[in-house]
Amino acid sequence: MKKSSPKSEPPFNLQAKPLLIVLSGPSGAGKDAILSRMKKSGYPIEFITTVTTRPRRAEEKNSVDYHFVLMGSFQRMIKNNELLEWANVYGNWYGVPKEPVKRALDKGQDAIIKVDIQGATTIKKLIPQAVFIFVAPPSREDLIKRLERRHTESPSELALRLKTAEREMKKLPLFDYVVVNRQDEINVAISAIEAIITAEKHRLIPREIRL
Repeated sequence: MKKSSPKSEPPFNLQAKPLLIVLSGPSGAGKDAILSRMKKSGYPIEFITTVTTRPRRAEEKNSVDYHFVLMGSFQRMIKNNELLEWANVYGNWYGVPKEPVKRALDKGQDAIIKVDIQGATTIKKLIPQAVFIFVAPPSREDLIKRLERRHTESPSELALRLKTAEREMKKLPLFDYVVVNRQDEINVAISAIEAIITAEKHRLIPREIRL
């Protein structure tokens, strides 16, 4: 009696896996501007809004730029394990809400989060298969000009941010990619980030993201 041969399975699963993109870099490098432009363009990715205790600036919108919360609410989120990571940055607390990240990945949707270098270091330990992109200014002088134009820091705060940025630049080996965001060339930086995401979608062995 002839044995029936088992059903053959395809050697690879060619379905692209959802990605978790971690965007980081020094203060003033242009991360917020990049994400804002990508949102307005309708780029198909889930933009995860950070939670912060920082006071809202005049031009910012709650639940768009950040989820602005009081310290008590932030502490409850930590206690209830609702944050993927959190850190104190320049005297204010910032955290990435876990649920919207998990929800996006579960439905096969790419997600992108913006964190400082502390946050990127923490997420690298928790989710090493995420895609880590460092957004950098072209020079120290360029970064100084950008921070001065914001008019949001005092001279002492500006000096602290520059000192921190110099230390953060040494963390480049933690990241998979670096994108230089030059003045008036934000579309070039965005194109580079989108190219990175496209390339990651074509990996033969996809990244497996587990929360």
